[in-house]
Amino acid sequence: MLLRAIKNIYHQELDALYPVEEVNSFFYMTIEHYLKLERFILALQPEFMLSKEEETPLFATIEKLKQEIPIQYILGTAHFMDLDFAVNSKVLIPRPETEELVRWIVEDVTPSASVSILDIGTGSGCIAISLAKNLPNASLYALDVSEEALVVAQKNTEANHTIVTFLKDDILKEPNLQQKFDIIVSNPPYVRMLEKEQMADNVLNHEPSLALFVSDENPLLFYKAITNFAGKHLKENGSLYFETNQYLGKETQALLAHQNFSEIELRKDIYGNDRMLKGKIKLKSIHK
Repeated sequence: MLLRAIKNIYHQELDALYPVEEVNSFFYMTIEHYLKLERFILALQPEFMLSKEEETPLFATIEKLKQEIPIQYILGTAHFMDLDFAVNSKVLIPRPETEELVRWIVEDVTPSASVSILDIGTGSGCIAISLAKNLPNASLYALDVSEEALVVAQKNTEANHTIVTFLKDDILKEPNLQQKFDIIVSNPPYVRMLEKEQMADNVLNHEPSLALFVSDENPLLFYKAITNFAGKHLKENGSLYFETNQYLGKETQALLAHQNFSEIELRKDIYGNDRMLKGKIKLKSIHK
């Protein structure tokens, strides 16, 4: 079959579910992943033909997209900070907003600095691995409660030729770590149940609830636990970085101020939402 005919079938089958440009993106991501074809192939060769064997994964992808399975889970890979990460339904798909958080840390740290960094709730490992790649002298540690997520993260650190020490523990049970860190970073669960109706079905039905949701009654549950942990496990002048719920940025900022952090800065993401937070532990910490 002609490749352009398959592209037309993508639109016939999927335009009712997704925006046209997103369907275009699905098509090009799929042919690149399975056939190693560049997106300009049809401009250069409009009569490009595929064999029956080559067609098969393209049509299988359509059927999965009709079930609103995220394209990253279908292809098993996601792009983040110019790196490729294996993903499956046990880990969140990395978001562009989280890239902004990572870039903030990279900007703040001298590339040659020998800093120690802990990523709490690492999931796919995208934050820790990207920091390891951009800060070659840093020592990276990453913690997660999910054994299945840590399997994915370990695979990703090997694929990206980085070294990250992974720790299985539950931050809500106050891990008994003796080490102190220069930086602690986290993108914890922060979506309240009341916000579910604003979310797309492909997120609600396929991404791990464990990594997404918190109760409406205690939406800062993880921020409180991590901030308390950071107060005990950050070195003097150490920094805590968070990705935040866009509706609770000010409340999370107040939490850090109450817990003995200073120089607190709340930043907006590329969409103009309160999304990133940084605070420095005070020299005379109450947790010492």
